Amino acid sequence: MELQEIVITKPDFIKLERLLNSLRGVQPHDAHHIQALDQELEKAIIVDEAEIPSDVVTMNSRVRVRDLATRAEFVWAIVFPQAASAKRNQVSVLAPIGTALIGYRAGDTVEWQMPSGTRRLRILEVEYQPEAAGIAA
Repeated sequence: MELQEIVITKPDFIKLERLLNSLRGVQPHDAHHIQALDQELEKAIIVDEAEIPSDVVTMNSRVRVRDLATRAEFVWAIVFPQAASAKRNQVSVLAPIGTALIGYRAGDTVEWQMPSGTRRLRILEVEYQPEAAGIAA
């Protein structure tokens, strides 16, 4: 898959950088997750909260996606690790799906490698985005 540009708000970028810095060297079993998110952030366009399009997945956004292999649809919120909860469909930004979705837009297809092969999801809709709702970071 070609490298796609992602868009991140300044407050999200700062918080994500702090998260990554706090985990480096302390969480060796999560090193590949840390590296994956770091690589995503390296290609990000950083914008003010007021400039983020409402169809971009930001932190604490709720996003509806379709698995392109199974056609199943899911709704997840992308959150910081401490807020992750499978029961509430809140996925950590450090989880492969969270890292794959952050910064992308409705209509984009994201993919990532799993032990069973490549998983591909289409972002159908950003159902809720804090910035569009007027909630500051």
